[in-house]
Amino acid sequence: MNITIKQLGIYVGLLTLGGGLGVWGSKYLSESSSTQTAETTPVVPSPIKSFPFASTTSTQDDNLNFIAKVAQKVGPAVVRIDAAREVSDNVPEAFEHHFFRRFFGEESPMPKEHIERGTGSGFILSSDGKLLTNAHVVEGTKQVKVTLKDGQVYQGEVIGIDPMTDVAVVKINAKNLPTVDLGQTEALQAGEWAIAIGNPLGLDNTVTVGIISALGRSSSEVGVPDKRVRFIQTDAAINPGNSGGPLLNSQGQVIGINTAIRADAQGLGFAIPIETAQRVAEQLLSKGMAEHPYLGIHMVTLTPEMQKELNEDQKLNFKVAQNQGVLVIRVMNNSPAEKGGLKPGDVILKVGNQAVKTASDVQQQVEVSRIKEPLEVFFIREGQTQKLTIYPEKFPATESQ
Repeated sequence: MNITIKQLGIYVGLLTLGGGLGVWGSKYLSESSSTQTAETTPVVPSPIKSFPFASTTSTQDDNLNFIAKVAQKVGPAVVRIDAAREVSDNVPEAFEHHFFRRFFGEESPMPKEHIERGTGSGFILSSDGKLLTNAHVVEGTKQVKVTLKDGQVYQGEVIGIDPMTDVAVVKINAKNLPTVDLGQTEALQAGEWAIAIGNPLGLDNTVTVGIISALGRSSSEVGVPDKRVRFIQTDAAINPGNSGGPLLNSQGQVIGINTAIRADAQGLGFAIPIETAQRVAEQLLSKGMAEHPYLGIHMVTLTPEMQKELNEDQKLNFKVAQNQGVLVIRVMNNSPAEKGGLKPGDVILKVGNQAVKTASDVQQQVEVSRIKEPLEVFFIREGQTQKLTIYPEKFPATESQ
């Protein structure tokens, strides 16, 4: 199932192998033609042991390069996730059925519900079977099939998903499993080694290597503006089926979850920083859902060109005197920002203890704030620098910002 849709001039392909299950909303779709359909959901055994592979421990470890050592260390903790969900009739088919009945007085054969299957990757966080993967890998289903590198197969339960960050947690009933080590991205630099392990195009436990190409790519730059993630960019080869697999540093520590690729380019892959994934995973494990702080503003990053364009817009009831900072365009009714006193035309300079230069900077600082706890916002209004205290609330399900 292949769909290419242009979002802000950028094409993005999610990395789940298969149809349907690799979708972020209706705008993003996995790049694969391997979708299969069936009338019934296959029965998944839990667990089944089959043909364990021979030990991968080398007798010549000292002669291995660091990539091979990382692959040996982390490979056993990387899993394949096969998910399936029922999908109902699509809109064109339903319209065709109505058309036949209305104009020809007869029924057209209604398409039956069928099963869409997708394959992605994941990695083991704890020896008792907690796994981390992408939300779009397991979206639309509660149970998945999890296959370890040694061939063992388990039935996995989807504990929770968070579409806003594309993070999901799966649990299998097992003990003494191999696990990954988590790293950090604060000190990560462009140009450092990056290693990806996953199941691209169904080729299990594939290892690829590259570098960290860039850090802090905004969701808008990647082409998924509805996400709250500052992505890691890498040129390590990742393909459909890599979704949910780990991006590793040269020490074999997980620094991100491979998530998206530019469908119109080569060597442009993106990963969710592990700190973001870990924070969301903790909420999913404890609450079954993730809560995201929310101010309730629409904003733009100011530049001299943007200032000129806005001041020529007859719909705005204010003039923009600044050519840098983050301009508040709109404040949502009854939102935390409105309650706190923020107004359209305010130019935000600082959120909490961090100076902000872009709308993505503001979003990032709000994301790491705490719901219903004070958050100081510094801004310029009518030429004067002012400060307000706003209490972020839980992101409402009906809001798109």
